[in-house]
Amino acid sequence: METQADSVQTQGYRVPFVERTGMRTLEHERGYAKLLMPLEGNANHVNVMYLGAFCVLAEAAAANPGISILDTKRFFPIVKDIHVDFHKPATSDVTAEYRLSDAELEDLLESLETNGRATYVAQVPMQDAGGVVVATGTVTIKLLSHGWSGGG
Repeated sequence: METQADSVQTQGYRVPFVERTGMRTLEHERGYAKLLMPLEGNANHVNVMYLGAFCVLAEAAAANPGISILDTKRFFPIVKDIHVDFHKPATSDVTAEYRLSDAELEDLLESLETNGRATYVAQVPMQDAGGVVVATGTVTIKLLSHGWSGGG
C-alpha cells in the first residue's frame, strides 16, 4: 500500500558550507542515512577532526532521515539544537548513521498534517575508520510547514 510519503517528491537541500567539507553520502533511503566526513580538509591544528566537522556530520545524519519523507513543497527542516560529546580524538575519516523507524516516520507525518510541525531528537554515534565511537551528537530536528507561524 502506497503511503503519502511514498508518493511525494522530496529534494535534497544544497548548503555550500556543508559541500565545502567534502562530506559524502554512503547510503540513503527512506528514514535512513549513512554519511562520511573526511579528515582531509577538516582537521584542526593538531591533525584531529575539527569540532565544526562533527557538528555538520551529526546534523546531516540526523536531518536526512526526516527530510526523506518530506513533501518539500509543503514542509522544510531546521535544526533546533545540537550537542556533541567527544569520546576520543578522530585521526581518520568519520562516519555517522541514523535511522527513524517506520512507526516514527508515520508519527512525524501525522504530526505534520495535524499540527504543521513535528520534532524528533536523534542520538548520532560517530565512528572513526576503525569503528571506534569517537563522538556522539544529540540533534533536535524540527520539520515545519511552509505556513508555520513561528509558535511552538
